[in-house]
Amino acid sequence: MLASSRSHQWLAMNKLCIFIGVMVFSWMGWWLGAKIGTMTGFALSSIGSVVGVYVGWRINRDYLG
Repeated sequence: MLASSRSHQWLAMNKLCIFIGVMVFSWMGWWLGAKIGTMTGFALSSIGSVVGVYVGWRINRDYLG
């Protein structure tokens, strides 16, 4: 039971870290790209979302897990 509870906590923290990473990096991509144009903002926001997933996952794995 303890392992299952710990696993659920790890998954919940992983989801939270990924969510925060996506929000932050997506916003930064939009902020930078919107200075050039709407489509550039959209493209950089999309790239930032992917980067945010990776960064959030790594933070949870390396520092919180």
